[in-house]
Amino acid sequence: MSKDDKGMDFSELPKEFSQFISKAMRQDQSPAPESTSSPGEKTEESGLEEIQFDMKPEELLDHLDQYVIRQDDAKEILATKVCTHFNRVRFDKKEAGLVGTVKNNIIMMGPTGVGKTYIVRLIADRIGVPFVKADATKFSETGYVGGDVEDLVRELVRQANGNVEAAQYGIIYVDEIDKIASAGKTHGPDVSRTGVQRNLLKLLEETEVDLKSPFDLASQMERVFEVQRTGKAGKGKISTKNILFIVSGAFYGLEDIIMKRLKRHDIGFHSSRDAEGTVERTDILRQGKAEDLIEYGFESEFIGRLPVTAVLHSLSEDDLYKILRNPNCTIIKSKERDFHAYGIEIEFHDDALKLFATAAQGEKTGARGLTSALEKVLLKFEMKFPSTNIRKLVVTSTIVREPLTELEALLFEDARQGFTEKFYKETGVRLEFTEDALEEIRKQADTAGIRADFLCQGLLKDYGLGLKLINVSEFTITEEVVKNPKEYIEKLIQEHYKKQQ
Repeated sequence: MSKDDKGMDFSELPKEFSQFISKAMRQDQSPAPESTSSPGEKTEESGLEEIQFDMKPEELLDHLDQYVIRQDDAKEILATKVCTHFNRVRFDKKEAGLVGTVKNNIIMMGPTGVGKTYIVRLIADRIGVPFVKADATKFSETGYVGGDVEDLVRELVRQANGNVEAAQYGIIYVDEIDKIASAGKTHGPDVSRTGVQRNLLKLLEETEVDLKSPFDLASQMERVFEVQRTGKAGKGKISTKNILFIVSGAFYGLEDIIMKRLKRHDIGFHSSRDAEGTVERTDILRQGKAEDLIEYGFESEFIGRLPVTAVLHSLSEDDLYKILRNPNCTIIKSKERDFHAYGIEIEFHDDALKLFATAAQGEKTGARGLTSALEKVLLKFEMKFPSTNIRKLVVTSTIVREPLTELEALLFEDARQGFTEKFYKETGVRLEFTEDALEEIRKQADTAGIRADFLCQGLLKDYGLGLKLINVSEFTITEEVVKNPKEYIEKLIQEHYKKQQ
């Protein structure tokens, strides 16, 4: 018996709490309050009475083609099987007495940055179903530290704003699935990996998941209070029967297993080769079979629940360039929004896009390298421009090659222009600068560590009054003026009054 310092017995707390939960949950069986909804009105409880889905594969494929460069085979497979899945769901709901179904769960293979996640998001957005994405590495078998795979289904309900019926027709996407492949050991981390596979297997099949995690005390208490507040607990489970599962990964090393099975020869293996005679990895993966994935470290039952395979190509430099050229390119649109947030327009020259593609290819991270390439060049522009009067940035190849030099030139020109405009408003005198004068101003500003307009304000502080005295409406700033501003204006005034005598 466990007691605290005051002699209180805590050993009965779990039992008492369990009794409290049981007593509260008995109200689940009480008659539900009368519905206040009007006849024919859909409520959250009634959910989806039928699947309103009649999209054809070519329609979805056309949508993907607008956004995704290359990956033709993968796009065709995904568009076809996703549409078939939801059309089958709609069809099966009208058919009585069907026992068991084979879902078109999909496994996607391809290196990082080729568009796996992007394609799935596009599909979910276009179809309009709830969508959840997670990395397989965040989950672990019960008893190990990590997330519960059933949380994926609960998150789907949250994405459907609590509409359980709608969530039952959603898409769950699990990335990095190759990271939970067992290395064939029977102890250590691989035990957890195998356990995660088996837990995911339950979801891939038809099963029911508790909406409130039995291990989450807060969720269970929330359910109790819901019962006490409304007189009913609502639907406590969600079926995974019609949820479409898509998993993906890079699957590095799988090609070696496939080639080993093919005895590393072209016996029954016909593939394209590059100029050096190297077989493309994509072509090897397309020759994969279930037995290869099992040898890679997956349970046979797990692979059996993923009947559809889509293999994605790695992206060439030309592919990356075409991605940037695409009018729907999210990378370019995102960068445009970054600058538009400050009221600045940004425009990209074609030669600059080619250089970004070249830089991204060097990153070896697919399309992700494009974002990195743009950020490396444009970050300082994004930092400096909002504090200037510059309202448009034209990104040229020169800017990509020498961003800091070009940034300094643009900031200098903005400072010069700002100074001359302010000077004209205050004095009515228009100023021009010779190239030698501008170069001298640059040098002095760099030495002093101040902006060019601040430097000019100090150097030419006497010129507003001085130029008015000699009745000048236009004046050219030369190198001599910048080097000896006070002496020069005094000399001009003296010469002016001598002429008046």
